[in-house]
Formats: sequence, C-alpha cells, structure tokens
Amino acid sequence: MISAKRAWAETRLLLIGIPVLLWTIVPVYHLFLFAISERDSATSGRLWPKDPTLQNFQTVLQQQHFYLNHFWQQLGNSLIIAFAVGILTLFIATTAAFSISRLKVRGGRTVMNLALFTYFIPAAFLAVPMYKTMANYGLLNNRWSLILAMVTIASPYCIWVLKQASDKLPWELDEAARIDGATPLQLFRLVYVPLMVPSLVAVGTYALLLAWNEYLYGFLLLSNETDLTLAVALGNFLAADDSPWELLMATGLIYALPPAAIYYAFKRYMVSGLTAGAVKS
Repeated sequence: MISAKRAWAETRLLLIGIPVLLWTIVPVYHLFLFAISERDSATSGRLWPKDPTLQNFQTVLQQQHFYLNHFWQQLGNSLIIAFAVGILTLFIATTAAFSISRLKVRGGRTVMNLALFTYFIPAAFLAVPMYKTMANYGLLNNRWSLILAMVTIASPYCIWVLKQASDKLPWELDEAARIDGATPLQLFRLVYVPLMVPSLVAVGTYALLLAWNEYLYGFLLLSNETDLTLAVALGNFLAADDSPWELLMATGLIYALPPAAIYYAFKRYMVSGLTAGAVKS
C-alpha cells in the first residue's frame, strides 16, 4: 500500500515536473539554435539548422560587428559591477543581521522592517528618484551609481534572510564565547561568520546575479558605451529594423556562462543555505 502511494506521488511529480522542465528548456534551446545558425537560416523554423556554425561566436569574441565594438570592456564592466554589488551587499547585510539578531541593537528590527517596506514599491517606480539622487551627487555615467543603486535594492532582502538564519543559531555559543572573554568583533569573526557561510554564499550569489541581470537601472544611470554593462549593450541590437539575431543570441549565450559557472561552483553551499539554522542546541 505504501509503495503504491509512493509510486502515485512520484507519478504526479513527473506529470508536473516534465512539462515545467520542457517549458524552461525550450527557450534556452532556441537561444542556442539561433546562436549556431547562419543569418539567413536563423528564422527558418527548423528544429536544427541545416548548416550549424560557430562563426557567430567568433564574430562576438573578436568584436567584428559595430554593435560589439566594446564587447570585452562591457563584459568587464558587468563583472566588476556584479562582484562589487555582491561584496558590498554581503558586508552590509552580514553586519546588519549580526547587530540585529545577536547584539540586539535597539531599533534594529524597526529599521529592518522599514527597509523591507521599500519592496512594496515596484523597483521601476524607484528608478526616476534614484536617477535624480545620483544626479544630485554627480554620480551619473559612473559605474558607482549602478553599484550603489543595486546595493540599495538588494540589501533589505539579504538582511532579512541572514537575520532569520542567525536567529536559529544556538545562544549557548555566544554565551560560551563571552565567558571566554570574546569581544563582539571576535564573536562576529570566530563564531557568527563560520556558522553562517552557507547563508552568506546564498545571499551573496543572489545580490551578484541581481546586479548581473539588471537592465533598467543600468540603462538610466549609464550612457557612455565604454561604461555600459553587457546587459544594457545587448539592447542596442534591438535598435535596428534588421537586427542580427544570431549575434544577439550568441552574445546572450556567452553572457549566461559566468552566472551558470558561479551557481555550479557554489551549488553545495547554496543548497545548505536553504536549510540554514538547522543547528541543534
């Protein structure tokens, strides 16, 4: 009876999982299909191109199209901005969550809840005020404007996630460290951070990928071709009536490789981060 119930449960999961998997994979397959097709055959409707080619990737990597004149510099901008956002967000969220959860700073929870309140407002509505703020401080057309904007957007959620994970850590560890004479900084460095590594990796990766994929704020805050992120530069392909779709898809496929590599590199920690706080007292 139990095996029959288990088999039925697995069947239902398959009936749901297979369509979801196909729905997810089909766009990625078409992205790859365009990337290996010649210009005239990219929209032929074939399930596989008649003469697949890697020429599109060569064109992108060698910057042989005027839309790709700054490809490597724009890819570098994306990497710099994404990692800067990840590191800054991680520092702010980690210290804030530690102060609120372990040090019980007065008013900390109120500040966190007020920060989370900003998520009730769509990020697109905050774009114009953010633009005005950066203009007032003379940061427009500067990569720091996008970095600060994305840190502002990512930090409240990351603080909340780390605070929830921190609340589940046993207080006995803090008490034992204080009895041994540990200062708050030593408690943070020697007890808190090592136990929070899975959650730190998870929120750091979230902030990094959020900045990596951001288009709207990058479009508003950056205008120089040499300062753009690749995500924004890809939008230039849509400016022409006869866009080189095969080059756009090849560039998009290359742009998707770094976050995929980051995810698989930290996959073990991210899975652990989802169950953070499962520490027995």
